[in-house]
Amino acid sequence: MTKDAPTGSLSTVRSATGGGTEGDTRPERLVTGGVPDVVAGGVPDVVPGGVLGDVTDEAAGAAVAAGRPARPAFRLLVAAWLRRRFWRTVLFLTGGLTVKGKLPKGGCVVVANHSSHADTAVLLAALGVARAPRVAAAADYWFRNRVRRLVCSVLAAAFPVRRHGGGYSDLQDIAGPMLRAGHAVVVFPEGTRGAGRVGTFRRGAVELAVSNGVPVVPVALSGTAELLPKRGRLRPHAVRVRIGRPLADPDADTARTAVLELLAECRPRDSRVRRRIARLAMSWTGLGLVAAWSFTEALSWPLLPELALAVLCVAAPRAGLRLTVSAAVASVAGGLVALALYSGTSVELPQPLTTTRMHTTAQNEIRSEGARAVRHQPASGIPYKVYAAEAGRAGVPAGEWVLRSTAARGERIVGVGLVLTLIGVLTQRWRRFFPQYLIFVGVAFVALFTLVIGSWQ
Repeated sequence: MTKDAPTGSLSTVRSATGGGTEGDTRPERLVTGGVPDVVAGGVPDVVPGGVLGDVTDEAAGAAVAAGRPARPAFRLLVAAWLRRRFWRTVLFLTGGLTVKGKLPKGGCVVVANHSSHADTAVLLAALGVARAPRVAAAADYWFRNRVRRLVCSVLAAAFPVRRHGGGYSDLQDIAGPMLRAGHAVVVFPEGTRGAGRVGTFRRGAVELAVSNGVPVVPVALSGTAELLPKRGRLRPHAVRVRIGRPLADPDADTARTAVLELLAECRPRDSRVRRRIARLAMSWTGLGLVAAWSFTEALSWPLLPELALAVLCVAAPRAGLRLTVSAAVASVAGGLVALALYSGTSVELPQPLTTTRMHTTAQNEIRSEGARAVRHQPASGIPYKVYAAEAGRAGVPAGEWVLRSTAARGERIVGVGLVLTLIGVLTQRWRRFFPQYLIFVGVAFVALFTLVIGSWQ
């Protein structure tokens, strides 16, 4: 007795679809499971040239007759390569992409979990160019107007499918020739973006694969929900993709199970130390710590604010901008307080790890250039607090000092902070090595500090 199509095996699904189906399981009633966020309606025309491009059953038949898997047309392979390079560049700049596994030769149906609009871009970057991946997309959402239709077809390699009232027919009519021509066709069997969990898989993807004699390949995506949350904005985050082996005897349930197993394998590995520091960086306490560090460094504290940013911005790049701005403003404010102390009082604050030669050089530069002398600070290695103290003793006007300090000291802190934030974004896939990074930063800082102090003895 034949199982019903949602849960049947490959053989039973073949029997259910080979010459028609019974009752309410007509192909037209099958939900495709590949069309996120759609509304009912017809399938609009696509970009000039059609959806299929160079996909022809004649080319596929010739490949099969020659005893080799069908291969997409050359121009479609070039287009797939260009899309892959484009999306890999974007993902590199937003946290990185890690891929494990590869697609089989010949056409296949890729089934993947769906939690973000970024899923399509990630799959186009991860799947092999040789299969020139194509993606089933909502007809009435992604193909609603000419501009959106053009962008979706060109950048996302998408083709329109209805989720209600003929969606399965769309899949067969459009994706069938693609599969026979050697393309990988991506279908999201959940039918919409999930909310933190993998939903029920619908059977349209399995039906499509069986009726066209191609395998079903499970793929797991991790990190896309954090990269581009549902109803949220783009946030830097590493993404991982695991491509599984073709399912031997698939149905909707076994496909979902395979994706869940792959998803468990590609959860990101992180450092407990980094997570704790990231929580500090994202908090008001972390913001206050950076401000206090920078303010006191302009008066007496020997450790540069860039050291704090090297730890916090890399641990939590999302907080990098506000931490950097806080450090720059607090440093200039500390310099202004130091200027006032040394110009109007007899206070002498301790300034450890400075030398007499540093003070003499800063004094001579300020005597010659006034507040403009602080521009030498970033390159000279003389601490900002030394310039602030000598400027106060020389009676440099406060307004001019703030202006020149902002241009010199503030710009340096902002520049360094933004670079460190970018490093934090680009190295998210290696967060498990954060403790080793801290050791490296500590050793490098001590070595550099020793070198600078030695040069000013």
